Amino acid sequence: MTEPLLSVQDLSVAFRQGGRDMLAVDRISFDIKAGETVALVGESGSGKSVSALSVLKLLPYPSAHHPSGRIVFKGKDLIAADENEMRRVRGNDVTMVFQEPMTSLNPLHTIERQVGEILRLHRGLSERAARTRTLELLELVGIRDAESRLGAYPHQLSGGQRQRVMIAMSLANEPDLLIADEPTTALDVTVQAQILKLLADLKSRLGMAMLFITHDLGIVRKVADRVCVMLEGKIVEQGAVADVFANPRHPYTKRLLAAEPKGRANPVPSNAPVIVEAGPIKVWFPIKRGFLRRTVGHVKAVDGVSVRVRRGETVGVVGESGSGKTTLGLAILRLVASEGPVVFLGNRIDGLRAKEIRPMRKDLQVVFQDPYGSLSPRMSVAEIVEEGLLVQNRGLSYAERRNVVARALHDVGLDPATMDRYPHEFSGGQRQRIAIARAIALEPQFIMLDEPTSALDMSVQAQIVELLRDLQKRRDLAYMFISHDLKVVRALANHVVVMQDGKIVEEGSAESIFASPRTDYTRALFAAAFNLETVGSSAVRE
Repeated sequence: MTEPLLSVQDLSVAFRQGGRDMLAVDRISFDIKAGETVALVGESGSGKSVSALSVLKLLPYPSAHHPSGRIVFKGKDLIAADENEMRRVRGNDVTMVFQEPMTSLNPLHTIERQVGEILRLHRGLSERAARTRTLELLELVGIRDAESRLGAYPHQLSGGQRQRVMIAMSLANEPDLLIADEPTTALDVTVQAQILKLLADLKSRLGMAMLFITHDLGIVRKVADRVCVMLEGKIVEQGAVADVFANPRHPYTKRLLAAEPKGRANPVPSNAPVIVEAGPIKVWFPIKRGFLRRTVGHVKAVDGVSVRVRRGETVGVVGESGSGKTTLGLAILRLVASEGPVVFLGNRIDGLRAKEIRPMRKDLQVVFQDPYGSLSPRMSVAEIVEEGLLVQNRGLSYAERRNVVARALHDVGLDPATMDRYPHEFSGGQRQRIAIARAIALEPQFIMLDEPTSALDMSVQAQIVELLRDLQKRRDLAYMFISHDLKVVRALANHVVVMQDGKIVEEGSAESIFASPRTDYTRALFAAAFNLETVGSSAVRE
């Protein structure tokens, strides 16, 4: 038996709060052998990322410390290592790919400078040698026309390209261990599949080990050799992926494996009235260049799209990032300017001024993707949910508004007694329920749901899908559900619209689209989402 490359032994991580230690990780142990991929899985707050950051001694809080345990890498205890020793380990022997590349890359530096800096500092390469090696790395991670990207800044790249740059930076010094912390969470299913395949190919080619952190068991099945399941700071189960998936022993593991959104959309009567009908809609953003800022072209975000939503119906709008999904929804809500008719309850609203459309806002609501960013941290839950009531000037007394808030919170499965708390006191799933309560407090007829489950753990996703179906059935709501998560769309949508480059490439009933997609683009989306054998087509590109 060879010694493991990394051995985490009886490790605890604590944060000092109010004069006492709060355990975030509680006596966990696991090994990673050379060339092996071990996955840490669990819901948000289970201690996965804190465990991984401990390996590199990068815990984000000064009060963080290790009450117990050892982290042995190549026979050396990293917890006992000083900062100079850790600096040699980081970037050389162990590197990390973070979840959100946009916050990990410097927005003020070009891609060449950011990758080249690592090569110059750690490898002592000259400017010319660093440029040559940077090109090799960008080509290695699948950046097309890499030379033309050297002078690009992070905001000029797509999400998948930015993540590839992060991977190139992490591979610059050919590490023995790569730590990947939720590297695909924010990516479309097709780009996610490409990144996962890239990591697997690189691991095989370079012979490195990998610690993969995720809350998605579908990803674990694709990339990992062994899995450790974490709950409330403890590893409750670990073993070979095939064994854990086939015969899970711990109730929490069984719950995670069963957490995928299930069920199908509520049926819609054939005579259900149309709530919203729009199109053909165009949203073109001008491209201005030169000293005089002349328009030299247009970004055709939405280009001649038509859509119709009936009472009690969910229309799912799917496609990759940049396909125009969200822009279409914002145009229907009159939150971005557009050309073309938008009809709400039989009346055209596309020509109305902001003042004229304000009374209709109570019937046209939206739930955004990020439950952390869409709720004001300075407002209590009651203030957040009742805000629309005040704007609409419904003439309700303070007590009446509190009753409306209590009813809305009850309907989304939250205790009305918590209405005077603040968003930071709630989990991600609870915050999204608060956002939904805010939308339904005005008793709307149409709600645009913009990626409302993408930032949530899979078990919480399933709960939100059940909640949305239940609310729709009880309140006869019309939904436009925008998402790149096709598993969630399949569980919620009656009708599906597939968008690519601002146009509809395919649409039909959810049943027919999921049973037999007609276009290469749709088939590639489904292959990536449902882990089919043939992923990739010329229709899906980086």
